[in-house]
Amino acid sequence: MNKSINDSGKKARVDTAPKENKGFLPMSKKEMRALGITQCDFILVTGDAYVDHPSFGAAIIGRVLQSRGFSVGIIAQPNWQENADFNKLGAPRLGFLVTAGNLDSMVNHFTVNKKRRREDVYAPGGQAGLRPDRATIVYCGKIRENFGEIPLIIGGIEASLRRFAHYDYWQEKVRRPILFDSRADLLVYGMGERAMIEIAEGLNAGIPVDQLTHIKGTAVISREAEAGDAVLLPTTEEVMADTQTYARATALIYQSNNAHDPRIYRQPTGNRYLQQNPPQPPLSQAEFDALYDLPFTYRWHPAYDQVGGVPGLEEVKFSITANRGCYGNCTFCALAIHQGKYVQMRSRDSIVREALRMSKDSDFKGYIHDIGGPTANFSHLACKKQDTRGYCPDRECLAPEPCKNIDASHKPYLEALRAVRKLPGVKKVFIRSGIRYDYLALDKDKAFFRELVEHHISGQLRVAPEHVSDEVLRHMGKPAFKVYENFARNFKQIDEQLGKNQFVLPYFITGHPGCSLQDAVKLAEYIRDMGFFPEQVQDFYPTPGSVATAMYHTGVNPLTMAAVYVPKGREKNMQRALVQYNKRENYLLVHEALTKAYREDLIGSGKKALIPAKVKSTDHPTGHANKNSKTNKTRSAQPAPAKRSKINQKDKSRGKNGKKIN
Repeated sequence: MNKSINDSGKKARVDTAPKENKGFLPMSKKEMRALGITQCDFILVTGDAYVDHPSFGAAIIGRVLQSRGFSVGIIAQPNWQENADFNKLGAPRLGFLVTAGNLDSMVNHFTVNKKRRREDVYAPGGQAGLRPDRATIVYCGKIRENFGEIPLIIGGIEASLRRFAHYDYWQEKVRRPILFDSRADLLVYGMGERAMIEIAEGLNAGIPVDQLTHIKGTAVISREAEAGDAVLLPTTEEVMADTQTYARATALIYQSNNAHDPRIYRQPTGNRYLQQNPPQPPLSQAEFDALYDLPFTYRWHPAYDQVGGVPGLEEVKFSITANRGCYGNCTFCALAIHQGKYVQMRSRDSIVREALRMSKDSDFKGYIHDIGGPTANFSHLACKKQDTRGYCPDRECLAPEPCKNIDASHKPYLEALRAVRKLPGVKKVFIRSGIRYDYLALDKDKAFFRELVEHHISGQLRVAPEHVSDEVLRHMGKPAFKVYENFARNFKQIDEQLGKNQFVLPYFITGHPGCSLQDAVKLAEYIRDMGFFPEQVQDFYPTPGSVATAMYHTGVNPLTMAAVYVPKGREKNMQRALVQYNKRENYLLVHEALTKAYREDLIGSGKKALIPAKVKSTDHPTGHANKNSKTNKTRSAQPAPAKRSKINQKDKSRGKNGKKIN
């Protein structure tokens, strides 16, 4: 095996030239020769292990190019401290493609508390440290070092969400658009199939990469101060220097992913400009179906067999992606400027074909873990107007109140579920990628709701009200909490009618912009009254591209320019601790939070109390030994343990890194 040393210590790298490669894109010269390839047209460098499955962006782009007659080689998780891995396939004929992988590399590496993660589900054996921080920039630097001015195209979620000047939580500063730091020629943003085909065909026709400047769905660096109908953003230097200017820029960028808006967005940076061309139109259903008919092996590359494969595949192996895009538009989510607000769904026949293929897998036990997407029960455009005019620039589809024009029919999705349920060998079809309950409530036909409860959950339905305070929910772009409460009551009624004993499992976010300590206490009281404690709680993570991240950085809501309270530092930790106030190690933080919120009534032995009044001087809720004694024999006082129920189970819809798996 090759060895590599990086910031996490020595890492063993697998042999990327196994004895056998059946159906995969090549990862070595030996595999290229076996496929009759003397020189790859494109070489795709990815921060993930190579998994030939449509849930992995590198696999989709590689297969799309292959379907158009281009040969594609894969360099997965190269050792960035040496040159050998970047040279092992030789120079490509047309160019290099670079992606950090399925996650932003900094999110992949660090928890919200900026502690380095110990596992990476997108690496062989789950081993952390096989990709660099800011992988897109580092990989591009090595390619420029080894291959000079070869065409270099970046894409994937890291590049897409960092395409404009952006706040970087890990450095706590605003960074330049990633094209400037990576020195790439083109950036493909969003779902890049169409844009990548146009780039490939242009390069193949002999057009220099510096002349491919107006392809939809791409961003480029321009030296020309073009006039016309472009949207001129504040300069990078201005948004670095002033938070209010950053907020105003965010509001403009928020409108930049409308496929029916022909305008270019330009951001001056130094003496040059970041130019974002209009987005590509959404794929037709036939085009979307065709992606999933490409010859994926649905396996990790055989090189990883020796270390037990890639854990990220196990999360999606028996799940079906049915749709993409989301018009739910929560402020803490960046899907609106990545996948876009246009929901596309595969046809029923396409979904059935994938389920049939899945049912023939030797590891299939009869259970399909999910049929969904970013939001499982979105199956078409929000309204007819979106098809010709795009989305509304001045209102949201669902929050704070649903638009009267929204099409809430679940019929296409329900028909697909029914068809898959009837397939031989399929015992159960689960929905685990998330139900938008406020949208479900708008459907006057309750057939989907009933069949959801009857057929598609296993003891518990995971939904995300995210908070109980309407003020916090407003800043999240979510509906009022009463909408969730009505949904939960209707769920219970249907469940009882069916004779089931199932539960709604709510997810909550702590420390979100707009959440005061009093709001956090209100959430803790709600959890107390639920009678069980959530095993997984999401602490707000300021990731690139989201509106809520702009709130975190600026202290204002960029969509309204109204001031927003932003919990940070110790208070953010207190809000996180309040949600799991039953944990012994959280006692001191919870006590401090309740005191600061003037809620000492929740400290004591009463029925409504969250924690005991006090602990003895020899007790240490944080688990540290008393410095004045050799041993700490007295156990610290702690709240009563959480009630155990079916709901208090590990959530298998989330990966080992805590991220939702669609």
